[in-house]
Amino acid sequence: MNAPKVVLYFVILQFSIAGLLAQPAKPFYQMNKREIDQVIRELSKKQWTPAQKINYIYEYFLGTPYNLTCVGDGPYALYETMPLVNFKETNCMAFCEHVLALSVSDNWENFFNNLQQIRYRDGIIGMKTRNHYTMADWLPQNHWLLKDASAEVGGQYTKKVTRTISHKTFFAGKGITDTTDVLPDRTITINYVPLDYLDEVEDNTQAGDICAILFANMDNIFSAHMFMVVENKGKKFIRESSNSKMSTFDTPYDQWVKTKQEKYGKKYLGVSFMRVKAKLNKPGFIIKPWKIADMRKRN
Repeated sequence: MNAPKVVLYFVILQFSIAGLLAQPAKPFYQMNKREIDQVIRELSKKQWTPAQKINYIYEYFLGTPYNLTCVGDGPYALYETMPLVNFKETNCMAFCEHVLALSVSDNWENFFNNLQQIRYRDGIIGMKTRNHYTMADWLPQNHWLLKDASAEVGGQYTKKVTRTISHKTFFAGKGITDTTDVLPDRTITINYVPLDYLDEVEDNTQAGDICAILFANMDNIFSAHMFMVVENKGKKFIRESSNSKMSTFDTPYDQWVKTKQEKYGKKYLGVSFMRVKAKLNKPGFIIKPWKIADMRKRN
């Protein structure tokens, strides 16, 4: 290969990588693991914050088919044997977990392990250690990475709600009577922004915020659905994986809020906001999964 061809080759390669990071050539559900690994590796080289990466990575999930039971505890699990990782289909929580893990990883292997640390208590895979409840399990167990940003977003409109969460009751509903290692019942109080004021606080939301919409008339669960706030060309959107369209899609923030206020005011109480901690939300920040145990202790 002569010099001009070498130069041309690297120009084409750089252009291809730049194009990959500028606009996804195809969604993740049409890629294999090696292609996704390449995306992770190239993205990890960018001096972007995790929140910026979340805001970019979501593009790869557009159009991904929805499936409530898309993930589980793996083929050797006792109860739910669905795969630990699934890019071919997703649900609301798996979508948020995959995007979050991708945003702090630098290759497929570290993504896989970071994902399990996010999804399970102390990264221990199993039905009883999975972070089933968004506000009672998922956010508290991920305190090393995320913070509750509800009061920051809600300001003067912020309210609190208290409910009792029972894992024993949850597992009994699944026909699981063995309660060994199950967390005890917990009465928990959380912050939220009332549905009526979500339009007032749009400017306080940030691209990369992970959100949970709360049930209004249930006393044993908080979250009904998880989604993310993203931004494109200066405009805020809600990106979600939902059975309403059996897909992963965007809705302009103002339109999404208006619909919830007008049609679901009795069903939903409001929204809680979660955000990558400021001290971790730094350009180029990457998490090695073997360091998470120490991060849990320090955060």
